[in-house]
Amino acid sequence: MPDAGDLPVLKAIALLGGCRGPVRVSTQSLSTTLGTSPQTISRRLKALESAHLINRMIDPSGQSVTVTKGGEEVLRREHAEYCRIFSRTGGHFILSGMVISGLGEGRYYMSLDHYKTQFRINCGFEPFPGTLNLRLNQQSIPVRKRLESLEWMTIPGFSDEHRTFGEARCLPCRIQGIPCALIVPGRTHYPEDIVELISGAPLREELQLQDNDIIEVEIGYD
Repeated sequence: MPDAGDLPVLKAIALLGGCRGPVRVSTQSLSTTLGTSPQTISRRLKALESAHLINRMIDPSGQSVTVTKGGEEVLRREHAEYCRIFSRTGGHFILSGMVISGLGEGRYYMSLDHYKTQFRINCGFEPFPGTLNLRLNQQSIPVRKRLESLEWMTIPGFSDEHRTFGEARCLPCRIQGIPCALIVPGRTHYPEDIVELISGAPLREELQLQDNDIIEVEIGYD
């Protein structure tokens, strides 16, 4: 997490469009927006860059700043906390979609000891080696976007002697009473209508699912 004083600067950059791509900023303009000195803004930009929450490109005419995936994750967590503060009731969400075949990568990643241990700690089950992929119907796409305001769990990445494996985010859910979790690998950019699920059970076998079958995913948040 960034220093508390750095967070408003990160938020200001995001509001300018920094999550979508590079935006031109100056210490003077940010200091005016945030009511502080240009020197303080300069220090906070350096701190955010050192924490890998923003990327900066500096040239003679100024600087361009982009919010990194790590910076986006910080803002998501902040958003989720405010939603919990101001939400007076729990939420209940249903996603409906069609079973589709994935690329087969989930089987490999879910078989790695680090991920198995982390999912057992965070989700309460050791994942079956494989994932279930769904293509959401059009009505469920806005619902999926609303899930970003909930409190997702972060599964840390790790490195071995050959490569680095990224972190992931997951959200508990269930399908016909079977505990599952929506999973979003940190380095993967899914189309907005695709979701991936893990479970301790082989979902296709347990629910006798085939490609093109329609199922519902239930997410409860209290």
